[in-house]
Amino acid sequence: MDPSPAVRRVAFAIIVCSLAALGAYLLAPAVHRGGASAGQPRAVSSASTPVPSQSSARVAGSASIYQWLPFTQAGLTAAAQVVVRFADAYGTYSYTQGGAAYVAPLQSVASAQLVRQIEAAFEAPGVAAARQGQKQVSTASTTIGSIRAFGPDSLTFVVLVAQQITSATGRSQQTTDYAVTVSGSGDSWQVSDVELASAGNS
Repeated sequence: MDPSPAVRRVAFAIIVCSLAALGAYLLAPAVHRGGASAGQPRAVSSASTPVPSQSSARVAGSASIYQWLPFTQAGLTAAAQVVVRFADAYGTYSYTQGGAAYVAPLQSVASAQLVRQIEAAFEAPGVAAARQGQKQVSTASTTIGSIRAFGPDSLTFVVLVAQQITSATGRSQQTTDYAVTVSGSGDSWQVSDVELASAGNS
């Protein structure tokens, strides 16, 4: 029997709250890594699934939030791993690299169209000249903060990319929030879009 509109509204509210908790409890501690190298895979530990209260969900028997979501816990973990690998590689570069070398680690975790766009932006004359002139080298470390949106075959994560940058003028640190969207299902995901988190991407 299909749940009533009231039950669906309650279930949706529980899902939203639970996903916010998942970002902090399940994903962020497991996928945060320091001093990452480009394209290095990250392992995400499994954790017990939060269970909404029976009285609030108005369901019979035990309940898991994944029964209301279009992906499994394993699928969510796989998607998170892809996002971290992508963001680590996205924020890691050297002034000695050409565009092809820079995007090489991205090719296994991002769509071909997105990789081409990133390569073109990396090779933009003004950007490339500034990077080479300052002899910039960046190493990135990514932390997943939350899930912004999801659908039947996509998930959008908000991530914090912390870059340790060395240049001719010394060392510095830069942190940037990105919204990273992955498309796929099960344990097969690839990044299809990346934007500044403040720009949307939902």
